[in-house]
Amino acid sequence: MGDFLAEWYLVVKSLHVVSVIAWMAGLFYLPRLFVYHVEQVEAGSATDAMFQTMERRLLRAIMNPAMIAGWIFGLGLVLTPGIVDWTAVWPWAKAVSVIVMTWFHMWLAGRRKDFASGRNRLTGRQYRMMNEVPTVLMLIIVFSVIVKF
Repeated sequence: MGDFLAEWYLVVKSLHVVSVIAWMAGLFYLPRLFVYHVEQVEAGSATDAMFQTMERRLLRAIMNPAMIAGWIFGLGLVLTPGIVDWTAVWPWAKAVSVIVMTWFHMWLAGRRKDFASGRNRLTGRQYRMMNEVPTVLMLIIVFSVIVKF
C-alpha cells in the first residue's frame, strides 16, 4: 500500500487540494446564504422554498461529497510513507483543525434542517460571526502544512 501511495502521491495530493477547495467554498457560502435567508426572506414564501433548495443542494451535492473526498485523499496523504512527521506540532494542529471543520460542517447541516422545519432561531449577525470560523481554521491548516511549525 505504501508503494502505491508513494507512486501516486502527487495525484492524491492534487485530488486532496481540489476536494478541500470545493469543501471550503461551501463552508464559506452556506453561512452567507443563511444570513440572507434569515434577514431577507419571509418564512413560507416562494423565496423561502428557493433558499431551502439552494442550501440543501449546496450541502448534499457539493459540500458533503467534497468533505468525504477531502478526508479520503487526506488520509491517503497521511498514510504515505515519509510524508508526516508525527513528532512535529503541525500535523496535530492540522488534524485538530480538520476535525473542528468537520464539526462545523455538521453544525451547518443542523442549521439547514432548522430552516427546513421552520425552527431557525439564529440571527443574521450570528451567522455572520459563524462565517468567520472556516477562515480561522483555513489559516491554521495552511500555515501548519506549509510552514510546518
